[in-house]
Amino acid sequence: MKAIILARVSDKNQDSNEAQLSRMNVYVEGKGLDKWKVFKIKESSTKGERKQFTEIIEIIKQSKETLALVTDTVDRLQRSFRESVVLDDLRKEGKVELHFYRENLVINQKSNSSELMRWDIAVMFARNYVLQLSDNLKRKQGKMREDGEITSAPPIGYRSIYNDNPLRMRRIDVVPDEKAHYIVMIYEEYAKGDISVQTLADKMYELGFRSKIGGKVNQAMIFKILNDPFYYGFAYSRTHKLLYAHKYQTIISKELFDKCQEVMERHNKVPTKYASKPFIFRGLIVCGKCGGVVGGQLQKGRYAYYSCSGFKNCERVYVPEKDLLGQVYEVLDSIKLSDERIEEITEGLRQIGNNENKFYKSNLKQLKAEFDVYDARIKKMYEDRLDGRITDEMYDNLLREYKGKQSELLEQMKGHSDADEQFYISANTVLNLAKRAKEIFMSSEVNEKRQLLGFLLSNCVLNGKKLEFSLRSPFNLMALEPDTLTMRKGRDSNSRYRFRYSSFQDCRLQPLGHPSLARHSVLASVSLFSIKNS
Repeated sequence: MKAIILARVSDKNQDSNEAQLSRMNVYVEGKGLDKWKVFKIKESSTKGERKQFTEIIEIIKQSKETLALVTDTVDRLQRSFRESVVLDDLRKEGKVELHFYRENLVINQKSNSSELMRWDIAVMFARNYVLQLSDNLKRKQGKMREDGEITSAPPIGYRSIYNDNPLRMRRIDVVPDEKAHYIVMIYEEYAKGDISVQTLADKMYELGFRSKIGGKVNQAMIFKILNDPFYYGFAYSRTHKLLYAHKYQTIISKELFDKCQEVMERHNKVPTKYASKPFIFRGLIVCGKCGGVVGGQLQKGRYAYYSCSGFKNCERVYVPEKDLLGQVYEVLDSIKLSDERIEEITEGLRQIGNNENKFYKSNLKQLKAEFDVYDARIKKMYEDRLDGRITDEMYDNLLREYKGKQSELLEQMKGHSDADEQFYISANTVLNLAKRAKEIFMSSEVNEKRQLLGFLLSNCVLNGKKLEFSLRSPFNLMALEPDTLTMRKGRDSNSRYRFRYSSFQDCRLQPLGHPSLARHSVLASVSLFSIKNS
């Protein structure tokens, strides 16, 4: 069988491709494979377009024979589930055989459910490491907001002050800069009510006010300044749509800010916010007769009922929320994994943990090298200033830029360290949490319950008072019980099923859709269970 060897690093500064190729060459020779093509890829597996990966996929699709795609580890091929659907289709067609050297795992057309689950969980843990980096950053930014610190660059009229330690550099303050008096002037002039934004922009430009990059002041820039609460003491988080008090020096009063808002003739009425009870099944169910959305409402102030929205004059049938939950509880009670299956998957995850540790060390080394580059630039730049090759102003601007870059790199290094510590969760714990699905569901908040239902169920349809839905894989495999379920003919080993409930003991099965994508989303839910209970 012809073999395609794939070695990947996520950054051009890394130098681990040759080490990967050395191991895989020995592996290919030992397996009796014919080394046909070698790809040394330098691209991220989670960001942007994967052009070289797409090229390999096209080669496999055009091949008239089965090709072996050999990689060092699962995470060298992918760190998300988006590639799994394509690879799984090619596997089923007999186009490709996936070889993962370190996991000692081969995925082909004859692979059983245990092998496929090992592949899925390997991808899940690879993706989980990347997500941990994002979670750590979010937690740090949340703590910064609690302390009144900003998480991004300050607006025009302010500058950041950093400490003098290049190895532990961080922002220690934000202070008004040489443009602050222009900001005050903009507010005071506009508050008079006799000048337009465009006229004010032209006037400020004539007085010497420039944008951050030295460009001309325009109308949009003035609007942005007039609507920024930072100048009177509050920062705005776009991600969380949150306004919070910051600890830095203000340059205008709240009264002046409000006066400018009045002049802009904004809407005088306060927008009303609809504060309804968050229903568990909101947005998850459609009507089986008309296809309209099934919505929830309260009766007697506390009892939740669901019914069709009345689309196309459809007759409304009200179903208590507790009846729908009863059907879900029966499914959650049925989810099972055998001890043998847990032990088999656990062994595979031990190998995955070792691979993640190597990924962590490689990235940490790269970040440290980048930090040292900026450190060397700062030292060289200082000598250039002493020798008169650059001006003091140029030195100050470059120093702020390089210090800012170093601060970002230090945060990334800390994020990698925290993610590495949090990655090592016991595989047995994660898998056994799947059997505690009902307990976790019942103890969750309404929004968390909705999220868990999204992982567990799909294609939810309300026919009369009966709920029909697809149970996503692998929960369908965990829930199958020969004594209570009747399978239709023509089902393959990876099918999903539709459950029509009057009770869990009385349900029929019907294959639905692509199984691989469903399996992936549910494995993500197991990760969510582990985070909630860790």
